[in-house]
Amino acid sequence: MKGLIGVLGGMGPAATADLFNKFIAFTKANCDQEHIPLIISSIPNIPDRTQALMHDGNSPLPLMQNYLHLLERAGAECIVIPCNTAHYWFSQLKESCHVELLSIIDSTMQEVVNSKKKNIGLLATNATVYMGLYQQKIEELGLNCLTPNKEEQQKVMKSIYLLKSGEIEKAENLMKEIADQLFKQGAEVIVLGCTEVPVILNKEIDKYKDKYIDSTSALVHAGINWYQKRQRN
Repeated sequence: MKGLIGVLGGMGPAATADLFNKFIAFTKANCDQEHIPLIISSIPNIPDRTQALMHDGNSPLPLMQNYLHLLERAGAECIVIPCNTAHYWFSQLKESCHVELLSIIDSTMQEVVNSKKKNIGLLATNATVYMGLYQQKIEELGLNCLTPNKEEQQKVMKSIYLLKSGEIEKAENLMKEIADQLFKQGAEVIVLGCTEVPVILNKEIDKYKDKYIDSTSALVHAGINWYQKRQRN
């Protein structure tokens, strides 16, 4: 199928479902047939990315490559990965990929540029922060990146794992506390650099859209743009 987009998901399932819902919500369509064709791999046995990078856990790369190739064989012409931390392996995935692979980091950074804000907060996993996946790009633009301190960062991770275990209200209260702290420190906008954070802060984003840059939304917009160009060619 022309323009079929593959989703390498399952990291975690709630973030994958959020991406799917946003493809539906952001696409201008009058009937089923006008929506963007997606094929979704949400196989959650991929090893934890933070554990792999920070605690010598099993590498997620082999299984990510396997599922990437599964999507290719199913006919995907473009693939998106709704997991920021997984983008530590983006270059290796891109090398093994035979179709277009869109970067959630690059897509989100374009929205950072478009925001024209100087003080950028960041809510992400320990590994994404530790590896500097966003900080380096933000600082290369001459902008200021604000991250939680060590204690607050552990609360970010606790909130993420609360979501994974289904304790959404507790996750929301904890993440909102850290977001408020970043705003008090001078953040003009906060990058939600983990695809589970937009799920956790969904109510806040609805109320204060201009205060957050949602990496999942950025990736979906990039996917829609790719699809529209593909249809013209």
